[in-house]
Amino acid sequence: MILAVLEASEGSLKKISAELAAAARKAQALMHQDGVALLLIGQEAAAAEAAAKLDADLCLIVKGAAFGAYAAEAWAQAVVAAVGEVSAPLVLLGSTSFGRDLAPRVSGLLAAGMLADVGDISLVDGQPSAERSIYSSKVKASVASLSPVTVVTVRPNAFSPAGSGVAEAAMRDLDVQVDAASVRCRVREVRRQVASRPELTEASVVVAGGRGMKDPENFHLIEQLADLLGGAVGTTRATVDAGWRPHSEQIGQTGKTIAPALYINVGISGAVQHISGVLASRTIVSINRDVEAPIFKISDYGVVGDALEILPHLIEEVRSLN
Repeated sequence: MILAVLEASEGSLKKISAELAAAARKAQALMHQDGVALLLIGQEAAAAEAAAKLDADLCLIVKGAAFGAYAAEAWAQAVVAAVGEVSAPLVLLGSTSFGRDLAPRVSGLLAAGMLADVGDISLVDGQPSAERSIYSSKVKASVASLSPVTVVTVRPNAFSPAGSGVAEAAMRDLDVQVDAASVRCRVREVRRQVASRPELTEASVVVAGGRGMKDPENFHLIEQLADLLGGAVGTTRATVDAGWRPHSEQIGQTGKTIAPALYINVGISGAVQHISGVLASRTIVSINRDVEAPIFKISDYGVVGDALEILPHLIEEVRSLN
């Protein structure tokens, strides 16, 4: 079976979980496997009912004192146990902060090949393969795994979320014993940010502003447009370094990689570090007063002009359509 490690928060599945189920179903057909298994660990087991409605055949649940809060070493052992339980040749995780932390540990424990941050899955000579961007997205690399088990992290928004399967997935508890001495890092406290907007890496619409917004106070225009479109707010390293916006909104090589259906950027020139984080966006709309701005080279639509003059009109047009 193909195994997908799901993500949840406070009893609700994250969008990436449904996308992983869809990716797993595609891989199952390609590799002629006998089904798709999903894995929920610890507190995320509260989302089991929702997970059972995804397009999968089996949902494994791991509970226990060792899984009260996320601890990388313990959770990696749970994934390895699930791989053995279903004889999985392929393990899928999201290319999120969670997946990027957990996947290499699973790969190490299994001595398995790893394909990171992929946008699609294919087969080459019967082995899992993928194309991924490297060197700040300047080069496309085709990578394949030659090991019996392969660990893959899937870029958010690369797959359409899986709908409900024909029938609910069977539920099964999986007992995993963890050696306490192997868990060297423990979570002592979790401080959650209350956010009214979708998570940046999972949003289908992202509106981002750069230094071209001229003043941090002007970002209320970015926020208004994002809220009207039901999107997330993003920014650049320059504005974060200047103290205008929080690091959680930073997009690019030293921030987050996004792949929304629509990416609107305002006052962002398009340094290569930023461009590397947005190339997977399906439609890119850029507003910049500099006609020579590098961002226009990757844009589907471009508007040359003063952002502070254009944005209010754009906001009113969008508002009139709602």
